[in-house]
Amino acid sequence: MSNSGYLSWIGIVRLGLVQMCLGSIVVLTTSTLNRLMVVELALPAILPGVLVGLHYGIQISRPHWGFLSDATGQRTPWVIGGMAILAFGALGAAFCIPLFGESFWLALFLSVLSYTAIGVGVGASGTSLLALLATATAPRRRAAAATITWLMMIAGIAITAASVGAMLDPYSPSRLLVIVACVGLGAVALTSMATWRIEAGVHAAPRPSSRAKPRFRDALRDVWADDAARRFTVFVFLSMTAFFMQELILEPYAGLVFGFTPGESTSLSGAQNGGVFLGMLSVGIAVTGLRIGSLRGWVVAGCLGSAVSLGVIFAMGQVGPGAPLIWAVVALGFFNGMFAVAAIGAMMELAGEHAGGQEGTRMGLWGAAQAIAAGVGGLLGAAAADAFRSAMSDANAFGAVFLAEAALFVAAAILAAQVIHETRRDTHVVAGE
Repeated sequence: MSNSGYLSWIGIVRLGLVQMCLGSIVVLTTSTLNRLMVVELALPAILPGVLVGLHYGIQISRPHWGFLSDATGQRTPWVIGGMAILAFGALGAAFCIPLFGESFWLALFLSVLSYTAIGVGVGASGTSLLALLATATAPRRRAAAATITWLMMIAGIAITAASVGAMLDPYSPSRLLVIVACVGLGAVALTSMATWRIEAGVHAAPRPSSRAKPRFRDALRDVWADDAARRFTVFVFLSMTAFFMQELILEPYAGLVFGFTPGESTSLSGAQNGGVFLGMLSVGIAVTGLRIGSLRGWVVAGCLGSAVSLGVIFAMGQVGPGAPLIWAVVALGFFNGMFAVAAIGAMMELAGEHAGGQEGTRMGLWGAAQAIAAGVGGLLGAAAADAFRSAMSDANAFGAVFLAEAALFVAAAILAAQVIHETRRDTHVVAGE
């Protein structure tokens, strides 16, 4: 902890470890368990899709978890408790994998409970963590804090996916349970150590009021009554819907329109994530290290750049095989990462300034909007592509979805410019007073 009462760089990295733990457990449920259900168990792909969608849907409870961390005056117990629930849910989901072969309906029932716990754990831990970052990070470090924590989450996902993939062969149910249990216990232990006494000395930490505690409904209504907070919620939903619409259709597009092999189309994901990494890193260095631009400017530029990249991807579909699709996808990832990390920094700024002790409720509201958009965006993109393919060529069908995404990004850029500008203006007014 720094002497200023804000998090030091070491403190920010410690909270980044928590974000890394969240990514490590979640990737097991969205990747490893998903593959086992579809390939080893030969279950319909819709089943893991619905279960993953359930964990996103449960995160509509994020505002409530944020409100509780506001009301109790401590965020650390909610961060650790949420991580423990998440780990327990992941272990339960892994236990259900071999159970599907013995009693399908019992396994399905327990899987629903497990993925519900996963959604609750992510919501409770993730929301409280972001609220702590928003209140305890110095304003000039918020962009860098967002970059550090999200890059650490990506690192956690990559490291876990690679290491678990190596340890899981040869596959057996017992080996799976041991691995998931070790990852879960390790995440809870690391989270506990990373957050140990981290709130001590943070002057921006929530303090319970001596007045009667507000009700959740009243707190949520107060946040929604704030025009900037409400419009920022719409921005988060629009931009994240656009962000996730291409998730399920980019690889099929590469295979059907450009003739990519399965290996080549799979490499697109790695190229896109590489672009995301560079985009996030660029914003953190530019805003915090070089003092170039503002969060508002980087959000708008990232959204507009994403829209242009999607337009280029559509145009390349008219050319077909031979077009340099991979470079357009890298550009899309770069601008996605740019807008995402800048938006997270702006979210922390908007939550941390003049929130009146409602930082957690605000972060929860925006987290819920993001989770809902993640579930809706992927399904909407896939469903629209299927519908369009029945009436037009593959290139135009997928291209229509990409153009719709681009339009959403443009709308999000316009809204972000208005909302984040209002936040900065309000801050300046108060400072002048």
